Amino acid sequence: MKKTLGLAAAFALMFSGQVFAEVSEDIKIGAKIYERAFGRGCGTCHDVSSNPNLLESVKKLSKEEFINVLKNGRNSMPKAVGAIMDVGPVKKAGYTEEQALEAIYNYLKGRSDGSVPAGKL
Repeated sequence: MKKTLGLAAAFALMFSGQVFAEVSEDIKIGAKIYERAFGRGCGTCHDVSSNPNLLESVKKLSKEEFINVLKNGRNSMPKAVGAIMDVGPVKKAGYTEEQALEAIYNYLKGRSDGSVPAGKL
């Protein structure tokens, strides 16, 4: 089920000069994965300058390469798929592993290209 932006939110976006596509449930679940995986969110490590910035990573990696890193880890990053599958909204949506990994990729890809706003969705 798609939710639409409320009138106040639509006006706020219109007057802010930024135009965003309607945010799908898939993107919202991807955002929740980003905020909650590992109990503290992906950004706890990835928003630190010494670690890879995920918004930049999705610009360089194909979806398959990105998902491979989540499944198998890389360098000092552990496998993330277990932590992703443990996130409550993933369980509630009944997402398969493939759907959950694509949701996080789609969220980060949208954030990286500016089509998805930062912050709570």
